[in-house]
Amino acid sequence: MNRSVLFLFFLIGLAVIGRAQQFPGATQLPGGFGQGGFGQTTSPGSATGGSFGGIDDSTRVIYGPKTTRYILEDDIFNNRKKLYTMDTTMDDAHRFLYVQRAQNLYQDLGNLGTPMRNVFVPVPQQLGAQTGYSVFSPYAYQTMQVKYFNTKSPFTDMYLALGGRNQNILRFDFAQNITPRWNVGFNAQRFTSQKQFGTSGANDPTKLLAQNWGFLGHTNYQSKNEKYTLLAHFINMNHSVEEQGGVLPGTNLDGSRNDYAYTGDALLTNGSASATSSALGPRGNEIRNDWHIYHQYVLDQGFQIYQRLDYNRHKNSYHDEYLQANYAFYPTILGDTSTVYQDARFRLVENQFGLKGIYDRRGSAFNYRAYLRNRIYGQYTRYNTSGANENEYETRRTETFLGGWLGYYFPDSLSQVTAEAEYQVGGGYRLQGQFESKYLTAGYSSIFANPTLLQERFQSHIFFWRNNFNLRGYNHAYGKLNLRYKKLLIQPGIDYYLLSNYIYFDTAAVVRQLNGSFSVLRTGLGYHFEVGKFLASGQAYYTVQSRRDVLRTPPFFMNARFQYELLYAKVLYIQIGVDLHYKSPYYADAYMPVTQQFYVQNEKKVEGYVLADLFANLRVNRTRLFVKLTHANQGVFQPGYFVAPDYLAMRRSFAFGVDWYLFD
Repeated sequence: MNRSVLFLFFLIGLAVIGRAQQFPGATQLPGGFGQGGFGQTTSPGSATGGSFGGIDDSTRVIYGPKTTRYILEDDIFNNRKKLYTMDTTMDDAHRFLYVQRAQNLYQDLGNLGTPMRNVFVPVPQQLGAQTGYSVFSPYAYQTMQVKYFNTKSPFTDMYLALGGRNQNILRFDFAQNITPRWNVGFNAQRFTSQKQFGTSGANDPTKLLAQNWGFLGHTNYQSKNEKYTLLAHFINMNHSVEEQGGVLPGTNLDGSRNDYAYTGDALLTNGSASATSSALGPRGNEIRNDWHIYHQYVLDQGFQIYQRLDYNRHKNSYHDEYLQANYAFYPTILGDTSTVYQDARFRLVENQFGLKGIYDRRGSAFNYRAYLRNRIYGQYTRYNTSGANENEYETRRTETFLGGWLGYYFPDSLSQVTAEAEYQVGGGYRLQGQFESKYLTAGYSSIFANPTLLQERFQSHIFFWRNNFNLRGYNHAYGKLNLRYKKLLIQPGIDYYLLSNYIYFDTAAVVRQLNGSFSVLRTGLGYHFEVGKFLASGQAYYTVQSRRDVLRTPPFFMNARFQYELLYAKVLYIQIGVDLHYKSPYYADAYMPVTQQFYVQNEKKVEGYVLADLFANLRVNRTRLFVKLTHANQGVFQPGYFVAPDYLAMRRSFAFGVDWYLFD
């Protein structure tokens, strides 16, 4: 099948569903060292070496996955000299939804594009005040997961997933070398989902639930002598969700209560009964524009200068012009009851400048980094006090950080020790140390970070608070063993958290800070058993906490996969199997759309259900396909289950997807 036919398929898919998505892929653990250039790799099988030079295709045709390579910024940043090749395996091809891609460690509200949260302890990833709006962040392209390509020929990836019950995804990626040392490319994504409840039928003009537009433009350049390297990208996302508040219980034919009313009414009305109305129903939205530049110059292997520069513009908003009809959903409303409007706009300029280098001697290596980081940011918030009147407030600040990083890499190339420290002038700090070897990974981290801007201050005529909270403290000690016996890999692990001055949202959806500390202990077991064409793999966690009134996690968590591979007609590779997932019953957090925050609730337990997905992944040459029956066991033991308070898991549905790589 030639490129024109495939591109026609892409246009047809865009016209039919108008939706696509880029999945954030898991970052591989890089290895190998050098001056930070795009040279030879030291990890056979996961990356391919070579310079940016071209290929003599007049004598042989070798364009393919091994000639289309990419690098991650983290590898350049840490002087790991490695190029990755494109993944053409079938593994995880059927996991097209975000929660599944995240190994179920995140939870949404049961449908594609709905707000997401971390199932376990949410630890801040960096020092410095953040906006506090993060429930839609997983749907955006991520800066540290951007692939900077080195292509010998134009590379195209076209992806289409027709998910069950109108969860549809479309994605188009392209990259090409302009010169042997300069590459440009872009990724475009679009996805939508439709409401499963709270509609008047298939012809309801408000049946669209979530929609996402995403764009990533990227480029990279390296000088001929490999002294100078530039990586740059631009990320855009426009994500919106018609908020429903959950589903109302229905009534069975015998008059009894039906908690599993998959096509029942929504707690929040969106005006579907008035199709001609121009009023805006409950809707959450996030728009982000992120510019990022990283560049470095190698004066010597042990002395390099670098700079990271970011400019971010984020807007989070919530509208409900049917406030009178939805009055019972919200807490006490102060003043006008006709409409609610909330708009928070965040601007950030962040600059990091530093020195780094590596010393390699007799197989072992020592790596260092020292830097200064500055942030200038402001958040401007506007909200209505009545139907026509608005109020506003603004927060503007600057922050300065000093940091350093050290690493030692043993001659076996499998063991390393790293340590990192960062101090916020007049504020918190971050410490981290880790040891990695073939059999053991262990480490400790400690971060004391500012509350988010939303936790400090929020004003509307539904919620109002102004706080002067203390720094949040997160201490985390962890360890994991890698034990292999023949075809069996066992990975027992443990995570211990000590949380201080923990900030949470109480049962009234109002932010609170807990004085003192409490602990969370999570034990885990991962396994991978492969014999012949059969594979069994998964992981399980058991969690205990010193208190459960401010942080809710499932005591038991389990993922499992059973899979069998076969080859048909010598060209069609097939994987067939089943994915299982289970969380023990627990009082999971509820969701408040006004603030875009999850909050503690004590009324409804969720989960406590084994979810089974049947799948078949197929590959012909470089084309991958999947067919999948999600929630295949619905109705076997009970009609369904809740993934969040008042939000049911998706019903049984059939999904199909195809992923085409083109290398010329």
